[in-house]
Amino acid sequence: MTTTHFDYIIVGAGTAGCLLANRLSADASKQVLLIEAGPTDRYHWIHIPVGYLYCIGNPKVDWCFQTAAEPGLNGRRLRYPRGKALGGCSSINGMIYMRGQARDYDHWADVVGDDSWRWERVLPLFKSHEDYHLGASKNHGSGGEWRVERARVRWDVLDAFEVAANQAGIPSTPDFNQGDNTGVGYFEVNQRRGWRWNTAKAFLNKTVRQRPNLTVWTHSQATRIVLAQQPDQPLRAVGVEVLRQERGAAKKVTAHARLEVVMTAGAIGTPHLMQVSGLGPANLLHSQGVVVRADLPGVGANLQDHLQIRSVYTLQGAKTLNTLASSWWGKTKIALEYALKRSGPMSMAPSQLGAFTKSDASQPYANLEYHIQPLSLDAFGEPLHTFPAMTASVCNLNPTSRGQVSIASPDIAQPPVIAPNYLSTEADQRVAAQSLRVTRHIMAQSGMARYQPVEYKPGVQYQTDDELTRLAGDIASTIFHPVGTTKMGITEGPNADAMTVVNARLQVRGVAGLRIADAGIMPTITSGNTNSPTLMIAEKAAHLMQEDARQGRSGRDA
Repeated sequence: MTTTHFDYIIVGAGTAGCLLANRLSADASKQVLLIEAGPTDRYHWIHIPVGYLYCIGNPKVDWCFQTAAEPGLNGRRLRYPRGKALGGCSSINGMIYMRGQARDYDHWADVVGDDSWRWERVLPLFKSHEDYHLGASKNHGSGGEWRVERARVRWDVLDAFEVAANQAGIPSTPDFNQGDNTGVGYFEVNQRRGWRWNTAKAFLNKTVRQRPNLTVWTHSQATRIVLAQQPDQPLRAVGVEVLRQERGAAKKVTAHARLEVVMTAGAIGTPHLMQVSGLGPANLLHSQGVVVRADLPGVGANLQDHLQIRSVYTLQGAKTLNTLASSWWGKTKIALEYALKRSGPMSMAPSQLGAFTKSDASQPYANLEYHIQPLSLDAFGEPLHTFPAMTASVCNLNPTSRGQVSIASPDIAQPPVIAPNYLSTEADQRVAAQSLRVTRHIMAQSGMARYQPVEYKPGVQYQTDDELTRLAGDIASTIFHPVGTTKMGITEGPNADAMTVVNARLQVRGVAGLRIADAGIMPTITSGNTNSPTLMIAEKAAHLMQEDARQGRSGRDA
């Protein structure tokens, strides 16, 4: 087995890993290794916005996970995409730029007892890597690596939905990212001139990749975190075992970290590797024949996700993607518009119009998010319907249901068991039923009347809370926002939480030299799409690590 040495080893070249590799390798005195199980991001469908249709479920660039059978979804299993290429989920996601609400981060600060996580303190981190299409302002940054642009396509039927939402009491907003995202409007997207802008392009450009102190391994599966313990010293992460694919052959390599190992494999991949390495709930590890190195019951627990409920409405006299893509000529026009202008349906994110509102008047803040689409289909990956229709998908932003990620084998090659436990609380069931009623209220406004919308799915015959909750279980699907499985919190003192995995500096409890910098550290899910908050977490991790290095504290026990 080959052995090699670095200062920092980053496991996972996804959303967080690409940014972190950029920031840490900016110090020429530090040797940085970035490990990615998947390939580079050269696959052409990654870069064409509508290409997510050909990436999700494609083993070239997706781990192709599934959930366990979900009781709250009436026994259904869901497809659970996770990016497997440079850029990770930013290479296959919906490209929506969304930070969440100020209250999300203020709550985190309260949970961890550290004011540096408050909204006013993390906003500069968001801005530091942002390149906003309207330039710098109080709420936005300019000149950073992470490009944010307006969508390059509009639809009359979506404009009509915005009017109807206004009539239902939801005001229009030009910007969802000011700390309060209440309102309705077109999403802004991570694109540059009609191309997807993933984190590999943004943070691992040619100049960065040519840094002599940055090494990037693709087709390299991390199989175990290497742990060591000296007498009277804490357990320490000293490296990573990696199975590298080179010229068609597998080669085992051990990479040693002089300072730190940083997990950025995401809310599924990070707890999976930790558990295989002996860091996790002791009972689970014993049951799978894994030697327990540290009993960390919170590793894999606290899984949260946004479950979206898709209502489909048939329309009259509306131009939708269903009708445009239903003929050879229509498909040709779509392709030509993108080829000539980088606009039109091929430049679309999966959802174009968004709305944030309350499930009922008693809510203190917007707790629902809508993703509105000028199309419809039976399920993701299925053909579009042949009739004109639109889809109004709605999710509970702050679910109270909690799930878990658990190893099914000591072999990292075997997928983990992903059990989100959707709709397992009365509160989530109540919001699901209410959200369907909110959708009906919007669609009944005069702003939509010219299109004569008719509820095709779930159907107006379902009216009671019990009926709507069961229907939600039948038609709801994940919006691919898993977080929380290595949650941040207080690890020491009288207020310590035994389920906490990392402290406010993102260091793993009781394991020196190991830090986590991905969506798994979120104590609670953000009120919106989770990609950009994950970038902020990585930006903060880089600041913390650089500060520790300057003060000679790198790798200190948490």
